[in-house]
Amino acid sequence: MPDPQSGTRDSPPPSNLNIANALTVLRIAGVPVFGWLLLVDGGSDVSTRVWSFVAFALLMITDRIDGDLARSRGLVTDFGKLADPIADKALTGMAFIGLGIIFDHWLFWVIAITTLVREWGITIMRLFIAKYGVMPASQGGRIKTTMQAGALGLYCLPLEIWDTTASDVTMWVAHAFLAVAYVITMVTGVQYVIDARRLRAAWLAAQNA
Repeated sequence: MPDPQSGTRDSPPPSNLNIANALTVLRIAGVPVFGWLLLVDGGSDVSTRVWSFVAFALLMITDRIDGDLARSRGLVTDFGKLADPIADKALTGMAFIGLGIIFDHWLFWVIAITTLVREWGITIMRLFIAKYGVMPASQGGRIKTTMQAGALGLYCLPLEIWDTTASDVTMWVAHAFLAVAYVITMVTGVQYVIDARRLRAAWLAAQNA
């Protein structure tokens, strides 16, 4: 039966020039714009910090939209499989680095650096392991992404500048989101490594059977 996502002789593979990939490229192109908005005057400009929140939110929404479009319309391509995780990690990486510069706190830098090492490491590992089989995102990974996006989005707002009770409460909500995201990030990272080893072992066993 023809695969609507990969194509066969009866159904050719989708072109790389499609709406899902266009949104992915847009997300990559939007990363430096988001970074600039976040870091104007070292992050002390209230209006551009608010706009950085808007930009981050919109770019994260494109991540959900392009994935849904690719799967529902049979627009999954090799380019999309490669570019989509790169776009995601570039956006969150820019957020972590930019916010680290703004807050300049050792604990935030530890969380940022270890998270980025995990994110890029797992992404690279999944590319290498793809020849042995598909390693889909886990439910924990999806929750991690949601919590991480929520924390980074809230941090983009100039909460430390707005000296109000509401901003203080929102900052603590962001802290809570980031703490939960960090724990899930590390746990799922270990699980992905275990799953990759099992997938490779199963593939080798099948080849030697």
